[in-house]
Amino acid sequence: MAEPYLCPNCKTNRSRFNLIQQVVTPVKIDSKSGDVLEQYQNNEEGPLHMPYRGPELRVQCATCGLIEDERMFIKRAQQQ
Repeated sequence: MAEPYLCPNCKTNRSRFNLIQQVVTPVKIDSKSGDVLEQYQNNEEGPLHMPYRGPELRVQCATCGLIEDERMFIKRAQQQ
């Protein structure tokens, strides 16, 4: 279900936003060169690799440029 947004920073924008979908790629890199040594698939990261637990979607206000979690924009709209 769609929810209305209101920018928590500029407090005027209700209609112009950039939706940023975060795509997680778990990798192991070489500590000296920075080259990717291994790219993990299907939650096979191993015991020393914590899985990503952040939001899948972030929102950017197309008026002031603030980037935050979607819930921040939704909560601000609910307060008004």
